[in-house]
Amino acid sequence: MPIASNCTEPRPLRRRLAAALLCACAGFAAHAQDATAPTAKTQSPQRNSELWEQASAKFEPQRQALLGEVAKGDGAGPFRADWASLQAYRSPSWYDDAKFGIFIHWGVYSVPAFGSEWYSRNMYVQGSKEFAHHVATYGPQAKFGYKDFIPMFTAKKFDPAVWAKLFREAGARYVVPVAEHHDGFAMYDSRLSDWTAVKMGPKRDVIGQLAKAIRAEGLHFGLSSHRAEHNWFMGNGREFASDVNDPKYAEFYGPAQLRMSGPDSDNLSGDFTYVSQAWLDDWLARTTELIDDYHPDLIYFDWWIGHPTFRNSLPKMLAYYYNQGAQRGGVVVNYKFGEFADGAGTYDVERGRLTGINPTHWQTDTSISNESWGFVEHDTYKPPQEIIQLLVDVVSKNGNLLLNIGPRGDGSIPKAAQDTLRSIGRWLKTNGEAVYGTSPWRQFGEGPTEVVGGSFQDTKSKANTAQDFRFTRHGNKLYAIELAWPADGKAVIHALKATDNVKAVTLLANGKPVPFKQEDDGLHLSLPTKAVGEYAYVLRIELGAP
Repeated sequence: MPIASNCTEPRPLRRRLAAALLCACAGFAAHAQDATAPTAKTQSPQRNSELWEQASAKFEPQRQALLGEVAKGDGAGPFRADWASLQAYRSPSWYDDAKFGIFIHWGVYSVPAFGSEWYSRNMYVQGSKEFAHHVATYGPQAKFGYKDFIPMFTAKKFDPAVWAKLFREAGARYVVPVAEHHDGFAMYDSRLSDWTAVKMGPKRDVIGQLAKAIRAEGLHFGLSSHRAEHNWFMGNGREFASDVNDPKYAEFYGPAQLRMSGPDSDNLSGDFTYVSQAWLDDWLARTTELIDDYHPDLIYFDWWIGHPTFRNSLPKMLAYYYNQGAQRGGVVVNYKFGEFADGAGTYDVERGRLTGINPTHWQTDTSISNESWGFVEHDTYKPPQEIIQLLVDVVSKNGNLLLNIGPRGDGSIPKAAQDTLRSIGRWLKTNGEAVYGTSPWRQFGEGPTEVVGGSFQDTKSKANTAQDFRFTRHGNKLYAIELAWPADGKAVIHALKATDNVKAVTLLANGKPVPFKQEDDGLHLSLPTKAVGEYAYVLRIELGAP
């Protein structure tokens, strides 16, 4: 840049100023050309979305074809694409009777195995433990980004038949692997992305292979989609030099919007994150693709589909899926918080439970491990007793338990998780008649130990006592599940009155009759002084006509 000739500074000083200015301009140009330079303050949300749209433009014909299928499916059955119609949904009997399912969080995030399954986001959050770990272990995010874990995700020990056999041994009746997590990597054979497990990493249709193996074991197959959250999941990578800023990877990292949530990030009414119509269309097309290609009996969605921008897309998807499902006995969609109009799906309480019997069927989901849904090193695992007692509490209140496991990046399931699953299966083999196919009784239970209701309350649960019972029923059989063994072998079920006309009591753990006596304060039972069985103790009580 020339310096004006009429400057009064001495010539050497003018030359130094000119040189400095030229260097500054050159540095600015180099910085502007750096594909990994931060874009949070230089690029609008609309531009972020445009770059993702351009990167995925080649899939537009397939996307439009799928959206056309959805449009034709509206009203092609008992459901229309409006909330009033969708409130006629009822969960199918196979699901109501199943009671116990397995959730699977497995993906690229299982390779770094650090922090949690949110590693893909948190490695770009400055100041987080994942950020520090990533830089120390792999180098700066501009040189080694999340995408660079994909070649390491080889899944060399993944055997879907072995997994499915374990789940059946655990007593599960349905299995729900994550088809796509917030990280945007499809674990299935998508026609709408190049970033899939078929084209990269394992180079296998993980979801397709699991579907085949799970159904071969006589179990119902579901899947989970967390695609909605990917709109913003990598957004923190825009705040510093990282590969998220590189348009070359825009198809994978998505719009990577900076999230604009209120003080409570779960309250989506205060979330003003930018969502383009193109993103909503892509979400709908991808969900339709999963429905058409894998015919799941259940779809689980995480919470961000409750963002206000999804309100018009959700009914289209639900009507399409429910109308298909009506032709094969019914399907299930799990939702959280207030994402659906009441009754338009099956309500899910993440890491929590309800305090009483719910009039419609519901579900809780929690992880077998304590720190993460996906595999992380040095995690700890819940003991069988905790999970079994959670299961019977949920079932007594008209619910199902969806228990998550996190396999390692190589596809092996940690031994601690396997051991717990098999322990649950042994208990259910003996006591399953008190769980499968049962209905709530007139009250869910009795006893002094109170349950804390709501999501993310699982760590607040207290140890149960021998006075704590949970009840289920099937026909004229009442199942009283005692949550601890009485030290003296004496137990009282206060809820049972003389008018209940008890005919016989049997302890399922050994199949032997239990002496009983009806008193004014309840049914008195004489059990052995030493516990028979483990974890939770089921008494089958045969009732006569009132």
